[in-house]
Amino acid sequence: MRCTVSLLAIIFGLFSCGTSPHYPEPLTPEQAISSFQVEPGFRIELIASEPQIVDPVDIELDEYGNIYVVEMLDYPYKPQPGKARSRIKYLEDTDGDGLLDHFVIFQDSLNEATSVLPWKGGLLVCSAPNILYLKDIDGDHKSDIQQVMFSGFFANNSEAQITNLKFNVDNWIYGSNHGNPGQIKYVPKPDLGEISVAGTDFRFRLDREQFEPASGYTQFGQAIDNWGQRFGTQNTIHLSQIVIPWRYLIRNGADDHKAPIQNIYQDGLEMFQLTPAPYWRAERTTRRQKRYDEENLDRVEYAEDHFTGCSGGTFYNGQLFPEEYGESIFTGEVAGNLIHRDKLTQGKGPLKAASRPHSNLNSEFLASTDSWFRPANFEVAPDGSLLVVDMYRQHIETPLSIPEDLKEDMDFYRGDNMGRIYRILPQDAITEVPTKYPGQMSTGELVALLEHPGGWWRLTAQRLLVERADAMVLDDLKLMLKHSDSPMARLHALFTIEALEGISASIALAAMHDPHPQIRIRGLQFSETYPELLPEVIKLAEDPDTQVVFQVALSLGCFEGASSAEALSRLAESYEDDLWFNKAITSGGYLSLNTEN
Repeated sequence: MRCTVSLLAIIFGLFSCGTSPHYPEPLTPEQAISSFQVEPGFRIELIASEPQIVDPVDIELDEYGNIYVVEMLDYPYKPQPGKARSRIKYLEDTDGDGLLDHFVIFQDSLNEATSVLPWKGGLLVCSAPNILYLKDIDGDHKSDIQQVMFSGFFANNSEAQITNLKFNVDNWIYGSNHGNPGQIKYVPKPDLGEISVAGTDFRFRLDREQFEPASGYTQFGQAIDNWGQRFGTQNTIHLSQIVIPWRYLIRNGADDHKAPIQNIYQDGLEMFQLTPAPYWRAERTTRRQKRYDEENLDRVEYAEDHFTGCSGGTFYNGQLFPEEYGESIFTGEVAGNLIHRDKLTQGKGPLKAASRPHSNLNSEFLASTDSWFRPANFEVAPDGSLLVVDMYRQHIETPLSIPEDLKEDMDFYRGDNMGRIYRILPQDAITEVPTKYPGQMSTGELVALLEHPGGWWRLTAQRLLVERADAMVLDDLKLMLKHSDSPMARLHALFTIEALEGISASIALAAMHDPHPQIRIRGLQFSETYPELLPEVIKLAEDPDTQVVFQVALSLGCFEGASSAEALSRLAESYEDDLWFNKAITSGGYLSLNTEN
């Protein structure tokens, strides 16, 4: 409804139009572009905005380059039965000017949809309490098949429900569950039983109809690096590492699966925002701090300049950014209206260390003066640019956490008719639309694509090879594992061989002897089903790479006999002061050590 300019409107109309004297009004897309301060050497471009998209929270490109966006119009309130508003749109650029100017509603009336992932010509969709499979079969970009794949997930907090589906190099699809309770069943085959995901995340393989808990309690952001290592995002914790896989923590009757995660950021909680704290947060902070002081509590409440709304952590695996931006994780801060970048380096033992790069010691990779800018999620595009999903709302906060009197002039749906998607790329970069996408390639061409410098291309090629299940390419994959100069290609080849059921003791042994430590780690994992490889596992306890030795500590617990127990005892002596080595060693059930140091 358009507001009329009159004395009555001036006196009484502000709140009816959704405005408030306490909160600024939105910017147009063109004005918003001018509000950004991006790191020197980069530029940001608008590729979609309202009315083509509204309330976007996720974007994905399928194997044909088709673009799908999840719109979460339900946020932040749970929709009434039969009135769900979330939806998925198919978008395209019809005139070649770089803007997504046409859309088709692929699926509407979804309940709090948050995440999509391409699979077998359709889309897997998180829509708590379910994970759905939707597919267009007649080519009109509208869903014709709607099937519930998994059900039973927690569905009472839109900021902490099943989300962030990611296909990993290990052929499992991982989802963020934030540790919330749920009894999950695979709906197509209920006879497979139910599993509990309380205290964990979730992972599954549709090619083998497997599903199980996954270590971690990531919230709205799950970054996976080139080697399959998972990292999480959770409100004030902008970056944590999932250190030990769930299967190790629960073996031998252990119940230590709730502590597999470690915060790894080195620079504290400080951020450099360009927007002031919103009125409600500043007022709430003043009240809380007054109460803390009156109760003599040694506690400080921050209204701004500290992480409180981290979202969408994404590992940059593209081929377009300068080399120093590899090993980077980008995280949105929806409360601070900025994008933070962490650089990963090797830390102590199995841990990574995350810190601000020198270019951002006193600034952020991108920050906006527009308080409506809500960078909720990211995607690395086929051309290597970083896509930014901007939900663009006046308020991003759970209403339950705000005092009632402060909510009187807050419209939590203000902006549900707006939304933007940007792309960030180097200042002088020139990109081109691919002439051929993975979905148009033969299986042989997909194998070759595993050597592509761009992560989107490699993972998409591997996923399609898993889906097609063509064992005729096994010999080519084994040659790639043996001869490719690219460690990442060798890793993709190894796991594609696994998906095609081509793993053997000799393949595992070859991986254990690979020049790259991350492939030796995967070889160790495959060795766990071959008792004859125990002597080779024990030899790798002397590996120069600590991460490999850490995997030895985990893998040895899968072997029986005195020699594995003795090797674990030696590792326990060498790493007696390392918490995570202690957890790895004791998870095998052979030793009982003090893990509190």
